[in-house]
Amino acid sequence: MAVAAAVALPSTALANSVALEANATQAESIWGGELGVGYNLSKGPFTLRPMVGAFIYQRDNNRYYEQTTSTGQTICRDSTNGQFAASERCDNTAVKAYGKIEATVTLVGIAEVGGGARYSGDKVRPYGTAAFSILPKLKVKANAGAEYYAVGLLASF
Repeated sequence: MAVAAAVALPSTALANSVALEANATQAESIWGGELGVGYNLSKGPFTLRPMVGAFIYQRDNNRYYEQTTSTGQTICRDSTNGQFAASERCDNTAVKAYGKIEATVTLVGIAEVGGGARYSGDKVRPYGTAAFSILPKLKVKANAGAEYYAVGLLASF
């Protein structure tokens, strides 16, 4: 309902602002963090928010591992042959791009509730969202859906 209302609004009547988000996230059973940027298209209590960002997480890497020697030095090793490897090979940090769109309605000026859809990899996952104002331009926000949970901050400028 909120999506239809926001899409049907003439663009000249919209109050626009940039949105930034930072979340602790579990996506497809993997914990990580989301950093995203988007645009708030608002008319009255309704907001349509397209966003893009990066999901940063620790991927599984069964080939390379860190080992601490008897002298206390940490080294990277290749599990296939036991040889030393460059330390970068043991850094399992991975980044996956995502895109999402949210449609929300603001209730009594302090709570924002609605729904969204998140695309990452090859799947679109719907979710519910709620945000509560903690400062005039800053909200604490939570998203929950099938194999997707996030809690963090949403700032608007």
